[in-house]
Amino acid sequence: MKAQFPARRRRIGFVNSHPIQYFVPLYCRINASEDLEAVPIYLTDHSIRGDFDPGFRQKLTWDIDLLEGTDPVFVAGARKRKLAPGPLRMLAPDVMRAVWRGRLDALVIHGHNFGANHLATIAAKLKGIPVFSRGETHLGLPFSERRLGLRNAIMPRYYSQLDGFLAIGSRNREFYRAMQVPESKIFDFPYTVDNDRMIAQARLEPAERAALRARLSLRDGVPTVLYASKFMARKHPDDLIEAARRLRASGLDLDILMVGAGEMEAELKAQARDLPGAPVIFPGFANQTELPRLFGASDIFVLPSEAEPWGLIVNEAMCGGLPIVASREIGSVADLVVDGENGRVFDAGDVEGLTAALRDLVADPQRRAAMGRASLARIEAWNYDRCVAGLRAALQSAT
Repeated sequence: MKAQFPARRRRIGFVNSHPIQYFVPLYCRINASEDLEAVPIYLTDHSIRGDFDPGFRQKLTWDIDLLEGTDPVFVAGARKRKLAPGPLRMLAPDVMRAVWRGRLDALVIHGHNFGANHLATIAAKLKGIPVFSRGETHLGLPFSERRLGLRNAIMPRYYSQLDGFLAIGSRNREFYRAMQVPESKIFDFPYTVDNDRMIAQARLEPAERAALRARLSLRDGVPTVLYASKFMARKHPDDLIEAARRLRASGLDLDILMVGAGEMEAELKAQARDLPGAPVIFPGFANQTELPRLFGASDIFVLPSEAEPWGLIVNEAMCGGLPIVASREIGSVADLVVDGENGRVFDAGDVEGLTAALRDLVADPQRRAAMGRASLARIEAWNYDRCVAGLRAALQSAT
């Protein structure tokens, strides 16, 4: 009688610029399955050693374990290599050796904006390993006419060489269709965060919530509107402060919690000093373990961005059970925010539209509580299990 051996788990390499706080829990979830194994391949370790983040304008080190539950491969030079996007930059030639030695059954590249992604694709193709692309772009992002022309001429040919596409959402799927990718090569792989951790850490007992709000100088009985992102022009954080001024002028009271840092910080604080009523609160940058508690202490989340490929902070705020007020230009809004159900949607840059979207939620605690529950229910179904299922479907198609 022949001995029965378990089938070898299929090994999927994921080429990433660096360990990313949103991706590592996904790889852990893949590794928890019986049939799949994620092999992260990193070009640099800058997120572990700590590096300057130009968007936040400060040196950052994430306060969660970015290696736990995975067995990553760091290509040669990772300890010194700087993060430098561009199709001809961060070539990291050793990535080809990592692909060849990885005993991979498939390779996933994250977009095409690093030279190493193209080298990894070549290495996989030479070995007959199927290559899948996962990216963030969508048709609503602004490009010059020249860049649009180049994209529309080049990308269909480039994409025709790949074996499949892991769509992070409906707008991303529409982009692939527009680039002449057949529907049979597009698979569901939603852009997700660690829902379980975020939901658990955002649940605060009443006394805990009251203590945190007091520490933040938030007033009892006054709704708190939270902004948590980089302070940069395309995210329009100044529009929220102006909307708060208009709401207060109309007789509605609210507290504004501006979490983050960046190029507009001094400008925003100056704008806030001229705002009548209670001060706008700037607690600074919040790391991964701090952020869920701020959701738990708040009542409404606002992101007024334009040119936002996805916006994972929306996922996180929904895990905190908050209604979402967001501009429709944000990539995630098409899938995660249903206007009137779990939030309100407006046009980026339209301060009056933002003010109107906030007005009902600030004035009506029952309405915002119901929308917060709807947010939580919606995001619970937008999870890593769907990614694993989509990855299996892509592998089945390629083989």
